[in-house]
Amino acid sequence: MSKGDGGAAWTGDEPLILASRSATRLHLLASCGISAEPIAADIDERSVETEERRRGALPSVLARRLASQKALVVSRRQPGRLVLGADQMLAHEDRSFAKSATLAEAASRLAELAGKRHRLISACALARDGVLVFEAAETAELTMRELSKAEIAAYLETVGEQVLTSVGAYQVEGPGRLLFERIEGDQAVILGMPLTSLLAYLRSTGLIGFRARRR
Repeated sequence: MSKGDGGAAWTGDEPLILASRSATRLHLLASCGISAEPIAADIDERSVETEERRRGALPSVLARRLASQKALVVSRRQPGRLVLGADQMLAHEDRSFAKSATLAEAASRLAELAGKRHRLISACALARDGVLVFEAAETAELTMRELSKAEIAAYLETVGEQVLTSVGAYQVEGPGRLLFERIEGDQAVILGMPLTSLLAYLRSTGLIGFRARRR
């Protein structure tokens, strides 16, 4: 935002660090006036998931755990900086799912979800100097329509390996919208960020607010 423009504005002395290279999450933050610098956490997410599932962690707990780990790891490398970690889990019939590793796995995921309702749980965490200062999670519910094997194959051929970046093997902001008969919830949550909760915290700490347009 250029000097003199009105709208939402980040008031921190330095940009927020996003512990990820996610272009979608960066765009969500920028749309709310939050200046963010991407620095990937590069943690072994699968190891964290395996350990938490062994403990019987619920999907919401697992999403928060991964978000907090990302924020903590990067915050220890960036003294004094506020770091945002985020993660998303898909919950279906008391099971949690992370991103598919292959297109074959994505096809199986879509076949399992077809004709059923599932939840997307998006979590975030803020950390500074290796200490968590905020955590939140929000949920959206999506109902996928019945899909034939041919439809699933055609969809995957259309979007390709892009589906491997999503826990559900779809992106509702693109052709994946055609897979659904009902979507309930905040679009930001579906895209991977509990933005309402995050903005409420940042407002309460004075790190973001409205700036009047200069005349």
